[in-house]
Amino acid sequence: MGNADPVKDTPPAHGDGDEEGELVDPQTVLREKCRAKADCSKLAARLDECNERVRSRIKTSENCHEEVVDLFHCVDHCVAKDLFHHLK
Repeated sequence: MGNADPVKDTPPAHGDGDEEGELVDPQTVLREKCRAKADCSKLAARLDECNERVRSRIKTSENCHEEVVDLFHCVDHCVAKDLFHHLK
């Protein structure tokens, strides 16, 4: 895993204070950061390859269910480590 600390790098849920009422969902921010990490980005690339393969065929029984599940599992596992530090 990388050296960056997702907890310190994630904006607070109340936003930056410029506009009242504007909320930032820390889960969305963490998911984006986790998806960019090496292990999850490899799974995202596998999903993209599968999608291209399926779209290139007219008739196919192949779907990308396994790739989707693997990617979501990776991202959710990564997010779960830090998400509760942001919740009150």
